[in-house]
Amino acid sequence: MEKPTDYQILFDGGSHGNPGPAYGSYALTRVADGKQEIVRLSFDRPMTNNEAEYETMIAALSDLIGRIERAHRSPDQFTVAVEGDSQLVIRQVLGTWKARDERMRAYRDRVRALLDRFGGYRLRQRPRQEIVQVLGH
Repeated sequence: MEKPTDYQILFDGGSHGNPGPAYGSYALTRVADGKQEIVRLSFDRPMTNNEAEYETMIAALSDLIGRIERAHRSPDQFTVAVEGDSQLVIRQVLGTWKARDERMRAYRDRVRALLDRFGGYRLRQRPRQEIVQVLGH
C-alpha cells in the first residue's frame, strides 16, 4: 500500500486453554485525528488461540466496514493498516505461510475478502509487548 493510512487496527485474541474460553480485543484508530476506541470481545464457544486471533481480526474489520458504510461512504475510499502479534495469522493472510488446516484457510479467506473491500491495506506483525501496552493483554 502506497497511500497514506486512514485507519489502524491493532488486534489480539487468545484462549484460556487451547482450545478453551476465548477472548479478543482491538483498537480502532482514525489516523487523521488520532481518535481511538478499544473494543473487548468474549466468544461464546471454546477456541484455539489462532481461531481467537482470526475471529478478533474479522470482528475489527467488519466493525470498521460497518462504521464507514453507516456514514454513507464506501470502504474502497479508505486504507487500513492491520497489526497484531500473531505470526501465524499475519503470514497466512499475506500468503507467506500456507494455511494447511481447512479451518485456518476459511479464516484466511474471510480476512482477505474483508481487506479487499478497502482501497488499500497493510498488514504487519508487531512485538507482543507493544500489543500489551495498548490492549492490556
